[in-house]
Amino acid sequence: MFWDTHMHCSFSGDCDSSPQSMIEAAIAKGLTGICFTDHMDYDYPPNPDHPIVFTFDLHEYDRTMRELQSRYADRLPVLYGVELGLQPHLAQKHRQILQNHSFDFVIGSSHIVDGKDPYYASYYEGRTEQAAYERYFLSIHENIRAFQDFDVYGHIDYVVRYGPNKNTFYSYRKYADIIDEILKLLIELGKGIEVNTAGFKYGLGHPNPCEDILKRYHELGGEILTLGADAHKPEQIAYDFDRLPQLLTACGFSYYTVFKNRKAEFISLKKGGF
Repeated sequence: MFWDTHMHCSFSGDCDSSPQSMIEAAIAKGLTGICFTDHMDYDYPPNPDHPIVFTFDLHEYDRTMRELQSRYADRLPVLYGVELGLQPHLAQKHRQILQNHSFDFVIGSSHIVDGKDPYYASYYEGRTEQAAYERYFLSIHENIRAFQDFDVYGHIDYVVRYGPNKNTFYSYRKYADIIDEILKLLIELGKGIEVNTAGFKYGLGHPNPCEDILKRYHELGGEILTLGADAHKPEQIAYDFDRLPQLLTACGFSYYTVFKNRKAEFISLKKGGF
């Protein structure tokens, strides 16, 4: 009985699942509510092997989501937001989007670093895995400095999903200096982070970010924590959410957060929903 507030549908360039199929799956899984957060990644580098466009018609998105909210009003609360792919030079473009569209929830994420997506091997060429990870974390700090109109920062250690050795040699402690700076800045700005269970789907054995980062965020005074499976298919909705109560309690949390109309509502992990 949780909210899954990070999921995608056919508005995202890397997803062909209809929003209706995602909603029906969420109902079948007994979720309390959901929030769509489709990808908006301007200036995504062209890749001839994977010609994906990570932008979509925002007006059509608004229309579709409002129609679905009405259709499913008596079965499941359906919120909708956006996952903005942050890069410093896009700050003004993102501000304009948020001025013109009323989202429930805005995730700021890092998918592109210096013109490359860590999803692809080319990001790691010519440098060590540690240097590649370090640069990724530094880019997050740069993005936050340039743009703050988001609610949470998504999958802070996304890079370890795709590194040459994934998270085999990765730890919070190895990058603690820059990760702490990220967490402190987010807390200072009143922003949260998410726990993204896609890390389990990718075989990491941990969510994104890992438990040590979640613990450190809590130690530093962070309280805003949203839950998301980063689902791109109906069967991925609420992926491994059964792990969350014990995992998050061990990290010091007793509540999680859902944003509606960009306002945070805190929900007991014991109760799961509103």
